[in-house]
Amino acid sequence: MQVMDISWWALAGMFCLLAVPIIILRWTGVPLLRQMLTATVRMTVQLVLVALYLEFIFRLNNIWVNSGWMLVMIVIANLNITRSAGLRLQRLFPFLLAGLAAGTLPVVGFFVCAAVQPEPFYDARYLIPISGMVLGNCLRANVIALERFYSAIRTNTKEYITYLSMGATLQEACRPYLRQALQASLAPTISTMATMGLVSLPGMMTGQILGGSSPMIAIKYQIAVMLAIFCATVITVFANIRFSQRAAFTPYGLLDPNIFSR
Repeated sequence: MQVMDISWWALAGMFCLLAVPIIILRWTGVPLLRQMLTATVRMTVQLVLVALYLEFIFRLNNIWVNSGWMLVMIVIANLNITRSAGLRLQRLFPFLLAGLAAGTLPVVGFFVCAAVQPEPFYDARYLIPISGMVLGNCLRANVIALERFYSAIRTNTKEYITYLSMGATLQEACRPYLRQALQASLAPTISTMATMGLVSLPGMMTGQILGGSSPMIAIKYQIAVMLAIFCATVITVFANIRFSQRAAFTPYGLLDPNIFSR
């Protein structure tokens, strides 16, 4: 089955649909018009540049280039996680980078090498898109978890210090806030998994079908991807919170206010 291409004129027509939300935003006075236009332009430029670069990577299909691009993706994701969570980059970047790598690389490696089994195993057409999907979902979950964890401890300082004064270790005193952070960050992914196929047809499955795969093959890929995303999300959230505690607390177990960027 041949993939149906979208002409540039048709894509331009899709941009014309933005006239409707623009009119609504202007009429209601919602101050998001500039941000929406900026985000649209950035999205378009970034995706076109990525498409050109990925075509080069796919043709080259070199293990070192593919590995280097994965490292770049992890670093950029880590920068966004640290900044979006309101944490100081200089203090926590290496710890969060280690946690993100520890959770994503083994899961992606197992998915590609054990489930898909491409030839060669570092085939960019599988390695890069799968890594992007896993990292994108881990990014959102980690922002929620880290912001929730450290904000909760800062807000409930008296309660946290009470745990310490009663003889709790650092990990024991942090456990209630770790539990809350995990629950908040994993809830969206679990909700998506519970309604997948009934409420929405996910992007991985839709892309496979539009690319000519049978629905059953597309479903198997989607199930595998969602399992990989969920496992990587749990591991990275847990690892990032645990690893970052080394730089976030004083030797006396108190939260260092200098870890926050604002």
